[in-house]
Amino acid sequence: MKRKKPAQDHTSRSDPAASVSCEIIGHVRSPYKERFGTPRQPPVTEQTLEDRALEASIELLPGRNFEQALKDLEGFDYIWVLAWLHLNEGWSPQVIPPRGPEVKRGLFATRAPHRPNPISLSALRLLGIEGRVLKVRGIDLLDGTPVLDIKPYIPYSDAFPDARTGWLKGLMPVEPDRWK
Repeated sequence: MKRKKPAQDHTSRSDPAASVSCEIIGHVRSPYKERFGTPRQPPVTEQTLEDRALEASIELLPGRNFEQALKDLEGFDYIWVLAWLHLNEGWSPQVIPPRGPEVKRGLFATRAPHRPNPISLSALRLLGIEGRVLKVRGIDLLDGTPVLDIKPYIPYSDAFPDARTGWLKGLMPVEPDRWK
């Protein structure tokens, strides 16, 4: 019988950090070399829905045993990619989104790329894995973008079909049959 560890209170160990650091695990190799023309919200674009979106790759760094970290990921159709939007400078607490009326919205109620921490979250179709290279489709990142993490997309825990959409209500695209 395995002995159960006593509960520990980790909240009083130290003061919360004012800053954190993280390591880059790889880089995006994308057909997009400049911001203009890079897709926004590619999972809802016609090209992605019809499986015509451009392919890209994510090259993980050597010497970190990432080949083993990728084990079993190939069984997933989609992945989440967290990346650092390294070219973005500055941010504003209110922005005017590209869709809908020209009304300033709170930054955290939008997906604007200029943020206090320029972290992006992309849902990408995983086409395959070769060594340390992931082949993907539906990229919305520039070539050379640093990658922070990769996680599998799990439909039963990553989708909330009945979630409210705030100020976007009424602006949503027609739902494809595959989302119903």
